[in-house]
Amino acid sequence: MDKELNRLIKQGESYNLEFKESLNSSIAKEMCAFANTNGGKILLGVKDDGKIKGINITNRLKSQIQNYARNIKPSIKIDITNIDNVLIIDVFDSDDKPHSVGGNFYLRDGANSQKLERDEVRDLFISENYMRFDDIPHKKFDLDKDFDKEKFNFFLDKANISKVLDKKQILENLKLLENEKLRNAGVLLFCHRVSKFFLNATISCVLYHGDNKYKILDRKEFDEDLYSNYQNALTYLKSNLKVEYIIKGGPREEKIEIPEDALREAILNAIAHRDYFSTAHIQVDVYQDRIEIINPGGLIGNLTLKDLYKKSVPRNPLLFGLMQRMELAEKSGSGLLRIDNAMKEYKLSKPKIDVNKNFFGITFVRPTDSYEERVLGKKFGDLEKDLEKDLEKLTENQRKIVIEMKKNPNITQKELSDIIKITEKNIRKNIKKLKDLGLVKRVGPAKGGHWEVKS
Repeated sequence: MDKELNRLIKQGESYNLEFKESLNSSIAKEMCAFANTNGGKILLGVKDDGKIKGINITNRLKSQIQNYARNIKPSIKIDITNIDNVLIIDVFDSDDKPHSVGGNFYLRDGANSQKLERDEVRDLFISENYMRFDDIPHKKFDLDKDFDKEKFNFFLDKANISKVLDKKQILENLKLLENEKLRNAGVLLFCHRVSKFFLNATISCVLYHGDNKYKILDRKEFDEDLYSNYQNALTYLKSNLKVEYIIKGGPREEKIEIPEDALREAILNAIAHRDYFSTAHIQVDVYQDRIEIINPGGLIGNLTLKDLYKKSVPRNPLLFGLMQRMELAEKSGSGLLRIDNAMKEYKLSKPKIDVNKNFFGITFVRPTDSYEERVLGKKFGDLEKDLEKDLEKLTENQRKIVIEMKKNPNITQKELSDIIKITEKNIRKNIKKLKDLGLVKRVGPAKGGHWEVKS
């Protein structure tokens, strides 16, 4: 027996390997399941127990198998080879999922191919981004009773759309109507109260005492249209964060402890890119030491976190397009980059991103010093004077590290390396010496903590 064939048979039937004694129509089901999953091989001429029965391999047989593959909707890619009298059908993982045969959908479940139930088919369509929430017409939304004309007119003004045409014509031009029914993207924007149609489309904001969820000081659930919920959530954050008033020879300037541009972008990203099929809502949590904004829905397809800094692949393209018209979202994938730039201007560390297949979270560490001290505060020489006795003991690089930590307690080792122009390894060595001298200490974890400099 050929070594490769022997190796395959010894594996036994599995998630990506199927034995078939002879050819029949059920082979289409097996190929469909493999294409919908991660691909696999079918050994034709091998019994379930792994014994080789063999099969008469002809061009007609191969043609039949190709026909089965072509009749799967959409057709799939296969490769057919043979070892002795066993035919090996290699089914490739498909980029054109989901596939069906005879109107049914199949997936591999262990060593078997299972027909999907209705909800499972729905989940497959969603996971492959073939069913988009924002594009589905809402059957229960009444265009006369449930449609908010004021919010519609507000959208037209923001999007600079002429009101010469009637409502129906404008909605059709925006691709928001199908068979006289408003699509979900339109419902989110033009409803009176979103929870009447989607219980999960609210934004929940909570203020906690301390750095955990033990004691709640305040809670608000925002339940209007998409734009109102965004504005209300942003206002809630601004009202529960410290504000400084900076006067520089003119009208006073208001500065929130976390840049408003960063908070605005984080909320808009959560609204635009969340998974509206999920039963979870957007959660905004304000702790004494941090702010967390979490939305259901992880990264789409094969996207990575790095990709989000370069391109935009919206989960809800119709809704995203409407938000672009209102100048709430940029066309390029620059949301996270704008957040980082806003934090950099405030001399604050980049927010922490947590993402998995179900959720996307962004955490802003609240600063312990003021904007005026950190950005506009004492000059370098003044800080040196304050620390004069301690700095006398230090090398030039160590003095610079202490000064930068004093200016920005959230500064990272990489940022110190960039500013002082020495390697991160040397930064770490110098920090250890400063800790040993009792001049600096780390408060909190490596990620999310801050530096304290001896007074």
